[in-house]
Amino acid sequence: MAAELCITSNFTFLTGASHPEEYMERAALMGLEAIAIADLNSVAGIVRAHAHAKEIARQVAERDAAEAKDGPIGPPAPPGHAPRGAAIRNVPRLIPAAHLVFAEGVEMTALAATRTGWARLCRLITTGRLRADKGTCDIALADLPEDTAGLEFILHPPRDKPGAAWLGHARALSQRLAGHLHLALSPRYDGEDRGRFDTHARLALSLGLPTLATARPILHHGRRRRLADVLTAIRLGLRVDNLGRAALANGEQRLRSEAEMRRLMGRHADAVDRAAALARRCAFDLGTLRYEYPSEIADGETAHQRLARLAHAGLAWRYPEGAPAHVRKLLAHELDLIGKLKYEPYFLTVRDIVAFARSRGILCQGRGSAANSVVCYALGVTSVSPEIGTMVFERFVSEARDEPPDIDVDFEHERREEVIQHIYETYGRHRAGLCATVIHYRGKRAIREVGAAMGLSKDTIGAMSSQLWGFFSTSGIEPARLREIGLDPDDRRLRLTLDLIEEIVGFPRHLSQHVGGFVVTEGRLDELVPVENASMEGRTVICWDKDDIDALGILKVDVLSLGMLTCIRKAFDLIAAHHGARHTLATLPPEDPAVYDMLCRADSIGVFQVESRAQMNFLPRMKPRCFYDLVIEVAIIRPGPIQGDMVHPYLRRRNGEEQVQFPSDALGQVLGKTLGVPLFQEQAMQIAIIGAGFTPTEADRLRRSLATFKKHGNVSEFRSRFLRGMARNGYDADFAERCFSQIEGFGSYGFPESHAASFALLVYASAWIKRHHPGIFACALLNSQPMGFYAPAQIVRDAREHGVEVRPIDINASFWDNAMEPDGVGGMALRLGFRQIRGLSEEDAAWITAARGNGYAALRDVWRRAGIAPSVIARLAEADAFAGLGLSRRDALWQAKALAKGPELPLFARDMDGEAIAEPAAHLPEMTAGEQVVEDYVAMQLSLRAHPVALLRHRLTPGLDLGARPSPPQGERTKTGALPPSPGGDSPGIFAERRRRGAQHFRVPATRANPD
Repeated sequence: MAAELCITSNFTFLTGASHPEEYMERAALMGLEAIAIADLNSVAGIVRAHAHAKEIARQVAERDAAEAKDGPIGPPAPPGHAPRGAAIRNVPRLIPAAHLVFAEGVEMTALAATRTGWARLCRLITTGRLRADKGTCDIALADLPEDTAGLEFILHPPRDKPGAAWLGHARALSQRLAGHLHLALSPRYDGEDRGRFDTHARLALSLGLPTLATARPILHHGRRRRLADVLTAIRLGLRVDNLGRAALANGEQRLRSEAEMRRLMGRHADAVDRAAALARRCAFDLGTLRYEYPSEIADGETAHQRLARLAHAGLAWRYPEGAPAHVRKLLAHELDLIGKLKYEPYFLTVRDIVAFARSRGILCQGRGSAANSVVCYALGVTSVSPEIGTMVFERFVSEARDEPPDIDVDFEHERREEVIQHIYETYGRHRAGLCATVIHYRGKRAIREVGAAMGLSKDTIGAMSSQLWGFFSTSGIEPARLREIGLDPDDRRLRLTLDLIEEIVGFPRHLSQHVGGFVVTEGRLDELVPVENASMEGRTVICWDKDDIDALGILKVDVLSLGMLTCIRKAFDLIAAHHGARHTLATLPPEDPAVYDMLCRADSIGVFQVESRAQMNFLPRMKPRCFYDLVIEVAIIRPGPIQGDMVHPYLRRRNGEEQVQFPSDALGQVLGKTLGVPLFQEQAMQIAIIGAGFTPTEADRLRRSLATFKKHGNVSEFRSRFLRGMARNGYDADFAERCFSQIEGFGSYGFPESHAASFALLVYASAWIKRHHPGIFACALLNSQPMGFYAPAQIVRDAREHGVEVRPIDINASFWDNAMEPDGVGGMALRLGFRQIRGLSEEDAAWITAARGNGYAALRDVWRRAGIAPSVIARLAEADAFAGLGLSRRDALWQAKALAKGPELPLFARDMDGEAIAEPAAHLPEMTAGEQVVEDYVAMQLSLRAHPVALLRHRLTPGLDLGARPSPPQGERTKTGALPPSPGGDSPGIFAERRRRGAQHFRVPATRANPD
């Protein structure tokens, strides 16, 4: 038996040319005893290999069981090197490892032989990662722990003749790591390996080290050589043609079988045996990694006692008149199951995070399958009663699935960082870190980077990229499409480029941080997994993504952000300030008919989730009249149900145009609330179990395959099984096809019912605010930008259409935020704030309002008292903020430009007779309505004067006669396009650039009334 202990996967980004899973599969076919994935200063790809090993073991067990029942399946694999297609008879052990490159130029592969060794390896990598910027590692030999028990090391000789410095480090390491250090013998496939092996063997003898054989593969198979060269070209920023010696000389640096390694090693074949012997000494299995969640024990109260106390207290808060009997029964059931699985600390952590947010006035809302939980409802994690849905708690936490729960909590997007830093401060950075997100090659990036490496022109790359639709798909660059855009699909280089693009899609490109998935531990997190710096200041992340930690059973808390929560919280604050009513998500008046009337009219600009054109088109057809209608509304306009052709059948049945039928009574239990049409993820899974005969375990594997479908495309393996099962149970083939089509759509976009219910609550809350307080809703939306589908101009226009008076920015009345103020007739008007001015900072706005006192009398007052720069005064002038002082936009801008000449010196403020020096007044031409509108949009992205199209309507409407236009007022362009000189012969340069931005396109007579 043999082992390969120095494998480089594609998680050594832009170097390794094979997935960890591919190495594991290939090693199993070759009959290797063990392999070690050892990426550069990283363990990011190890879990992928570990999970695939478990999958191979499952397949082998299923095949062995089938053979025991029905006899052998296929010919046995020959010993040593199994041919392609041979049956896998053993699963190689995976040894966690990392290839360490030290600042002194020494390279070693470190193998984790025990759990203690793994902890020391993780801490060593963490030391180097936290010392360096994101994506790099800075470790020195001095960082090696004093006690290296549990670690085995393989020292790699330098490519050239060892220098004195390297030999000195090697001798020190051989003494320090005596008995746990080997010297690697690895081929370079350049015709000189035999002599090099002899030289390195003598070097090992002089250092007192045993030798060890390794192929140091960067490919699982030789056919990946071309892709390896492309990755190198991308990493170096070169074309493949110019790689020179950086390119691989051949495809031999690949995974090798035992027989191949013995042949390559020649008389040093005993080094192959020492590699296998070392592998056997490394007993640590990643599957035995035990994750310890924080105990959350406080004040002598166990975690279970504390959770039960808080849950019952929360239930009394949720149901002041007493909880219904079935809810109390559900709570008891959930607490028992949580206690049995020891998940109480997890729920307590989430509760404490939510409690912290609420103590700071940060609005938050749990979503996802947590909405199925009475415990989460009682703890205040979610505001959606589990009575809304039809699913049971086991959809969230299940003893049979043996997987950790996953609670997603959305926080206000402007204040989520407060929550994140609270978690770091509470648990310490040595116990808490964000998950990683692996950024994979998708279609457009693959075309861009591979095309550049292959020497394609930018025009060709752009043309190819323009044909793609979606992320991972490359289906838009078929030969016919290439011919349509003028490319020759038979060109050898282009054809090779397309093959490489297809091959690289799905490869990891680099690590980023997860949007909010926190891993928190009882002990040191950096002894569980290495921790590194994120690109964002104040953030640290681990190198595993959510799929990896799921595979290892590690719990995470998702601290996510949602702009609508910011908007709703600000709206609640405004309602409380101006109307005295304090609302929360849980205490809004329920089932308000006026709200549903508004939604039925598709009056939903700014309303959460139903503001898109598709939703606004669907609302009048759906006619929602209750909360559960909103749950369906949120879930149905999604790619999954649309792809599965579920939308129109549901509408026809809802409107009585089609009879509601169920394929069977059993599926009727699943599909009853959605009129026989599967709309939710849970329903799709139940169809697989009830209709197609999947076991719960198989359905769970299907669900997991959906999560990785876009990366690996492995959901199709379930298709034939699903269709056969549906047919065997008597279901219509068309229904089965539509169901599986929907399941595939759910791979990226499906909603669980509980998640849709959580979002539906925000739909109702935002719609209620818009219906009853349209001005406040618009104000909160503007103060929460950027978010949603609509720009500030559309939000303001919609507010005015709802009868809201919107007032312009005023130097004496506006604040940073948009605000509500009395309109003088018993109502409230919306006053635009300084935040609407492009390029104006909140700090400058604070100085303006702080120094305002009883108001500014002149533009120079703002400059003197607020102490802001003339450039800021100019921005205010461009936004027409001085109109309240009687200054037109041009006059204000003229005065602002005068400030930029320098400070006002008292000595030169008066003439020889002591009289104030008066500068001659500049008679600037009045701006036309079109110019005013354009300047509004340039400065604020909105205008209260008119819609730009209104100024062109007389040109767009055939036959519309608005009368002869008068002569262009002073300041208009001449027929040649030249600007006349301004009064006094001054150059019009301060306005020329802004005219070139498009003001001339909206020119209208100065005397014409505003058409709106």
